[in-house]
Amino acid sequence: MSEAPAARPPLILPPIPAVILAVVSVQGGAAFAKELFPALGSAGTAGMRIGLSALLLLAVFRPPLARLTRAQWSAIIPYGVVLGAMNLSFYSALQRIPLGLAVTLEFVGPLALAVFGSRRVADFLWVLLAAVGIALITPWRGGVGALDLLGVLLALFAGGCWAAYIVLGGRASRVFQGAQGVATGMLFASLTVLPFSFAEGLAARLTPPLFAAGLAVALLSSAVPFTLEMMALRVLPSRTFGILMSLEPAAAALSGLVFLHEQLTVTQWLALVFVSAASAGAALTARRVSPPVEA
Repeated sequence: MSEAPAARPPLILPPIPAVILAVVSVQGGAAFAKELFPALGSAGTAGMRIGLSALLLLAVFRPPLARLTRAQWSAIIPYGVVLGAMNLSFYSALQRIPLGLAVTLEFVGPLALAVFGSRRVADFLWVLLAAVGIALITPWRGGVGALDLLGVLLALFAGGCWAAYIVLGGRASRVFQGAQGVATGMLFASLTVLPFSFAEGLAARLTPPLFAAGLAVALLSSAVPFTLEMMALRVLPSRTFGILMSLEPAAAALSGLVFLHEQLTVTQWLALVFVSAASAGAALTARRVSPPVEA
């Protein structure tokens, strides 16, 4: 007599609300993180987020670090380094430009990856729409109210790292079971970021209240959304997931407005809408989509 297949554990939340809550958690965590910059610096805050997230994930998933194969090492080290570079450059951008615009520019990376190599007219339309959005944000002229050019470039670099993270994450997922690859990758991400954090004076600045605040950032920005996204992806098509993720720039802008009092101009809101629409359109029309999950 054959055994019945093991039943999946019940979902705590329906998948779509779970993804939306994950988006809100990530962007709320980013807004909270930005409030720590005066005390910890952008690199220090990034180090707290990545380092504590790594400890949490390693404690929960317990990857067998001593028994990793050569193929696993070769897959996970670049994955972790890119993950660390993505977070460090994004937080550095966030120190210079508003949260909503930093997330909007970062989204260009996954969008470019989604349409890379395509020859379909629809995909060229999404690229054009995103390009218009970037052109509206780019500080072509200086003056009062102009965006910091370095902040824009750092956000675009973070987007490039995000695209590389998706590719390398797919490679790592083929040689690791479940979330063990993410936990191991987060370890190498922390090793990438923490030297910059300590160079910025993290050890001297850190106090018990700031440590607690850093733990909250790690939970909001990594642990909670990661759990919710993995729960939703068990039943949600990746195309639907990609469309829902396009809400992130708007969620970031609203978080910046509510928590950080960051006001965007009409032109900047329009740019945000263009990039979000391009991201949603690319996810909707893609034949096969790898969802851009943030760690």
